[in-house]
Amino acid sequence: MTIADKINRLPDAELEIMLIIWKAGKPVNSSYILEQLQDKRKWALATLMTVLARLTEKGFLLCEKEGRNNRYIAAISEAEYKESEGKSTLEKLYGNSFRNLVVSLYNGKAIDKNDLAELREFLDKVEREE
Repeated sequence: MTIADKINRLPDAELEIMLIIWKAGKPVNSSYILEQLQDKRKWALATLMTVLARLTEKGFLLCEKEGRNNRYIAAISEAEYKESEGKSTLEKLYGNSFRNLVVSLYNGKAIDKNDLAELREFLDKVEREE
C-alpha cells in the first residue's frame, strides 16, 4: 500500500488552498494564501484559519511557528494527491477501465484527436522503456 492509497479526497475549497501552497513550493503564511484566494473567494481570516487547521489535522499540511505567525507547508505532494485521486476516480467511476475513462473524455469533448495522439506517443514510449 502506497501513501497515495491512504489519501482522502479534498473538498473543493480545501483543494484550492492546497493548490496555492503546492504552487508556492515553500512555507507560506495565511496572508499570502488570502492574497492568492482574492479573485476566487472572499474569506475572512478566521474562515481561512479554520480550513488551514482542518488541513493540518487531516495530515495535508505542516504548521511551523515563526514568532507570532504560522507558516504552512504541504505534507503531501501534489503528485501524491493526483495519483490518489486518479486511481480513485478510475476505480469508482470507470470500473478500473482506462479505456472507459478515455472514451468518456473523448465523447464528452474533454479531449480531442490531438490529445489521443499525445497519449498514443506516451504509451509507445512507456512500452519501449519496459
